[in-house]
Amino acid sequence: MRSIRPTAVRLAAIGLVSALALTACGGEDDPKAADKPATSQGADKGGDLPELPADLTDRLKEHGIDLDEWKDGGWKNWDKDQWLREAEDFVNPVIKDLWKPERMDKAKDPVQTIDTKAGSADAGVSDPDPAPVEAVEESKPYWKHAAPVGKIFFDTPEGSAVCSGTIVKDPNNPGKSNLVWTAGHCVHAGAEGGWYRNIAFIPAYNKDAKSPEALQNATAQEIAPYGQFWADWVSTSGEWIEGTTAATAGASYEYDYAVLHVQPESGSKSLEETVGAALPVDFDAPSATEIGTMGAWGYPQAPPFNGVQMFKCLDKPVRLSLTPSAPTMFRIGCTMTAGSSGGGWFHVKADKQTYLVSNTSIGPAGSAGWLAGPQLGQGAEQLFLQMSEKYGKS
Repeated sequence: MRSIRPTAVRLAAIGLVSALALTACGGEDDPKAADKPATSQGADKGGDLPELPADLTDRLKEHGIDLDEWKDGGWKNWDKDQWLREAEDFVNPVIKDLWKPERMDKAKDPVQTIDTKAGSADAGVSDPDPAPVEAVEESKPYWKHAAPVGKIFFDTPEGSAVCSGTIVKDPNNPGKSNLVWTAGHCVHAGAEGGWYRNIAFIPAYNKDAKSPEALQNATAQEIAPYGQFWADWVSTSGEWIEGTTAATAGASYEYDYAVLHVQPESGSKSLEETVGAALPVDFDAPSATEIGTMGAWGYPQAPPFNGVQMFKCLDKPVRLSLTPSAPTMFRIGCTMTAGSSGGGWFHVKADKQTYLVSNTSIGPAGSAGWLAGPQLGQGAEQLFLQMSEKYGKS
């Protein structure tokens, strides 16, 4: 990583990396916590989240969807009448073995991840663009150094897509969390569309950082050391769902966050039990002018990256304002590209613990020098606690 900050900040960055490395368990050869396993809905609009129906088949029929037809390819119907968009309409039945290595390889970053001119915004208070910070690859094996970080796969009308995500602690289910933090645009298309489909999370994806070529012959355990976890409920902000189109600067990116509740494609253990790691979320983090070094982790895919290896950037954040009425976003120097969207941003608090404090949302159009993520305030905390209270309890 090319250092662009004073010594004190570099030392803080070292502390962040060390703290994150302590979140994973296990020996050198195999994830200790993985008695390896051989889904999230709803937008937060200030009220209670709808109950998750016990009978998914009946629920699908309410929308004119036959479960067998859906699994046989009916999910590919993106007609407006079939593209569910409201909070209570999310469905994501497990289609076993859908995400095979060859299909994962074809999944690309969602175009809107980086395609924005947000850097030219002059609304509110924005600091000058930060100097680029070269992204560096995470140490391997990933499950040992950054076990809570993983890759998210999902389907869109344009084809299969990818984002990044982070396992976060569930206050109502300590030690047994099934919650994953990511970006809103990784689960919902915003005002012009609905919920994406076949959303699955793979923690510590490609644990040994194999190249795309080597990954073609990798074992299932090398690709997904803890297995695949499908979202059975997702919550994102009402501002994101009702915002402008995702290709437009200022598309409610200040509220571009989401929480997934997941279930294993096979097996019964919770995500946190399986992986042995999860991070707390800090909803009271200082502003960009007061917080120290932050780190962003993810799987960037747009060139010059390949989408199968995990990278990170550490920097002191500055402010980015898109609209005067919305919260100011965090912005750091970072050369990661699309595909890293949804990846967690972390900082170390006075208690020496590493906390998730934001997620990658946007970057500059036509280049890669910085990333911006939302501040997680009261609305994000309410969304998170509603998810925990309704779906986190054993």
